[in-house]
Amino acid sequence: MNATQWGGMTAIFLASAVEWVEAFTIVLAVALTIGWARAAGAAAAALALVAALIAVTGVGLNVVQADIDLIRAAIGLFLLLFGLRWYVKAIRRYAGRTRLHDEAKEFAETREKIDHAEARVAWAVAFKGVLLEGLEVWLLVVALGRTISYGQAAGSAVAALLAVVAVGLVLRAPLTKVPENTLKFTVACALLAFGTFWSLGGLLDEAKVWPLGDATLLLLFAVYAVAGRLSAFKLRVPQLAAQGARA
Repeated sequence: MNATQWGGMTAIFLASAVEWVEAFTIVLAVALTIGWARAAGAAAAALALVAALIAVTGVGLNVVQADIDLIRAAIGLFLLLFGLRWYVKAIRRYAGRTRLHDEAKEFAETREKIDHAEARVAWAVAFKGVLLEGLEVWLLVVALGRTISYGQAAGSAVAALLAVVAVGLVLRAPLTKVPENTLKFTVACALLAFGTFWSLGGLLDEAKVWPLGDATLLLLFAVYAVAGRLSAFKLRVPQLAAQGARA
């Protein structure tokens, strides 16, 4: 595999891991209320729907014959928009302008919501939580899978899911030690690098725009990473920035 494939797989794995951690927190809260069997059933149903979407989309993309340059440009623009959302949020957290996402707090709030709810409502909470997080994973797999390998993209997402589930089942607790903001910032830089590389390369002549080829991805990643940290430093709120720096 080349650097582009390794980079894409790593980005999908890390981004998926963040989404699966959030989904696991919701399922754990539901499980402690209605039992692991029902909560796992809700999660499995949501994951089955996400898997079906990934499979159908993969087949559809293989059937549709289109200009690869236009596809790359479209995927690149999508990655820029998707990555920019995480990028801005991560910078604001590093700067102390947005509080860090708290898995323990989300766990407690989810339990509070379903403590007095019927089992059917609690099941729906778990299903919806996993489905919403899974849809973001699906979008990433579709976007990056067309350029690297759909199988590699889907495999990276599944590997992240298995890793999170394995750790979560061992701990049986919200995964509060995961440096979520750092992961999101790292993934955002990677997505922005891929997005910039593919969007401009698809719209223009890739060889002329990026004479260094795939090595450009590392340079773009470094530029976004440095720019993000400098932006966070300039926007820093002293009292809260220390928390963002530790995330």
